[in-house]
Amino acid sequence: MDTFIRLQNIGLCYRRPQGFFKGARTDFWALKDISFELHSGETLGILGRNGAGKSTLLRILCGIISPDRGKLWVRPRLRTTLLSIGVGSHSTLSGRENAVLNGMILGATKAHMLASLERIKEFSELGDFFEQPIYTYSSGMHARLGFATALEVDPDVLLIDEMLSVGDKSFQNKSSEAIRGRLKSGKTAILVSHDSKTVTELCSRVLWIEHGEVVAEGPAGVVVPKYEEAMKHPRLPAT
Repeated sequence: MDTFIRLQNIGLCYRRPQGFFKGARTDFWALKDISFELHSGETLGILGRNGAGKSTLLRILCGIISPDRGKLWVRPRLRTTLLSIGVGSHSTLSGRENAVLNGMILGATKAHMLASLERIKEFSELGDFFEQPIYTYSSGMHARLGFATALEVDPDVLLIDEMLSVGDKSFQNKSSEAIRGRLKSGKTAILVSHDSKTVTELCSRVLWIEHGEVVAEGPAGVVVPKYEEAMKHPRLPAT
C-alpha cells in the first residue's frame, strides 16, 4: 500500500496577545504531537471535540500553514484539496466566473472547469443567479456554489472538513450522497466530522485527537465506541 502522507511529531503554535501590555504574548499549541500516515485508497476519519485541532491539522495538510515542529512528508506531485464551502470570494464576478477561477485555485485546469460549468450550475441549484455577481447571493447560495465547485475538482487526496452543513435539508442530503459516492469509489480522503455514525460508515481507520494530541488511532470499530463513551462524560479526561 502506497504512503501518500506521513506526519511525525507535528506541532503548531499560535501566539496570542495577552493583557494590555504591548508585545505581551501567550503561546497556545493547537497541535502538540501528531503522528500518522495516510495510504492510497483509504479514508481516514478524524474525530475530536471543538477546539481539538482538527481543522488546523487539515490546513497543514493542504499547505495553507506550516507546522512549527515535527516532520511532514507528502509524496512528490501529490495534489490535495480541502473541500470548502467558502469558495466564491470575488463579489463582482458572476457565479460562473467564480466557479472557473476558484476551481483553478483548488488545482483543476481551466479546461476542466469550463467543461464542468453546467454540472456546477445544476448541482448548486442557482438557476439564473449563476450568471449574476455573487454580491447578490445569500449566504446559502454562496455556500452551494462553493460546494458544487469544489466537488468538481479531482485531487489525489480529498480533505473534507465538516462537510454536510450546506444549505437547506434537501441540499444537505444531496451533498451527503455526493460525498459518500466519492468516498465509496475508492477516493483517498481525510474526513473530519463530529458525526461518529458517518465516520463509522465511511472510514476504515480513525484518528481521535483532543487538545492537539492523539488519544487513539485504529479501526473505526474500536476507536469510535471509545470516543462516543467519552462524549457521554465530557468532564472526564480522555483515556
